Amino acid sequence: MINVTKSYLPPIDEYIKRLEKIWASGWLTNNGEMVLELEAKLAEYLGVPYIHYVSNGTIAIQIALRALEIQGEVITTPFSYVATTNSILWEHCQPVFVDIDAHAFCIDPKKIESAITERTQAILAVHVYGYPSDVETIEAIAKKYNLKVIYDAAHAFGCKLNGSSLLNYGDISTLSFHATKLFHTVEGGAIVTHTPQMADMINKMKSFGHLGDEYYILGVNGKNSEFHAAMGLCVLPNVTDIVKRRRSICEMYNAELSGLGIVFSNIPQNYDYNYAYYPVVFQAEAQLLAVKQALNSNQVNPRRYFYPSLNTLPFLQTRQSCPVSRILVLVYCACLFMTAWRNRMLCEFLR
Repeated sequence: MINVTKSYLPPIDEYIKRLEKIWASGWLTNNGEMVLELEAKLAEYLGVPYIHYVSNGTIAIQIALRALEIQGEVITTPFSYVATTNSILWEHCQPVFVDIDAHAFCIDPKKIESAITERTQAILAVHVYGYPSDVETIEAIAKKYNLKVIYDAAHAFGCKLNGSSLLNYGDISTLSFHATKLFHTVEGGAIVTHTPQMADMINKMKSFGHLGDEYYILGVNGKNSEFHAAMGLCVLPNVTDIVKRRRSICEMYNAELSGLGIVFSNIPQNYDYNYAYYPVVFQAEAQLLAVKQALNSNQVNPRRYFYPSLNTLPFLQTRQSCPVSRILVLVYCACLFMTAWRNRMLCEFLR
């Protein structure tokens, strides 16, 4: 079976060496040596001032909302994984869905202002597939209306805009280090902040709100273990090579699939992309389903990203119309696998 993505696994002997250090120390969790080392190396690699390693990307968004004291409406995108919406709801906030740009896949900044009300407190945008949201326009809107900005950057590990980390925009950015991601720690996530005050608050929040015997704020268990951090420390040195291989595969797909009536995403100018995904847009749902069935019958497993449009989730109390997202997920969009394998079989089926 060739899946939508293939998790990178480092040489097992490298991981075992890390495990031996954990066994020798007896320190399994609670901000141990591996966790602190990983945070330091991630901050350096990503070019960010403060990064907080947590248990997953969903708790990262929840902690971000709590740290920014968001309690009202949160403007967000309907085109994302359900964790983005669930985090808002879990923190007892109200998601307000704003439709997406049909070409960029991210929230359409031209539609944000009309959705702002007196209860709006934040914008939670997503860098979909690792492509950047319109960060400059969103920042201008946020300043105008005194709103906080959180970026769900689960797909944007290592991406740079105009030579600077995409994670340096907004009040907080969150990452996912799930096994399916470009950089992973099997399970995990991170929160990127920009001030020492916010960094201190989140360090407390992810650790039950206390340091030692001193309790400061309401917290949660968002910590991650030494075992997960050890995997991250083994994967991180290989990320540059992983991106190079994915870029090569992407270029091969572009060449093989050109002229077939399939729409591809364009990488923005002045943007260093990580090639985490290879999304394509079909002309009609029937074409998408036919291609998907042909691939499935040959043990190739692509997925529809994202399905359904989040503004249609059955447990929402209120709904907003998002026709571009609805059409994109129901009719036009599929995301083909981006593995480390150069499998030309995919291109042959799409022909």
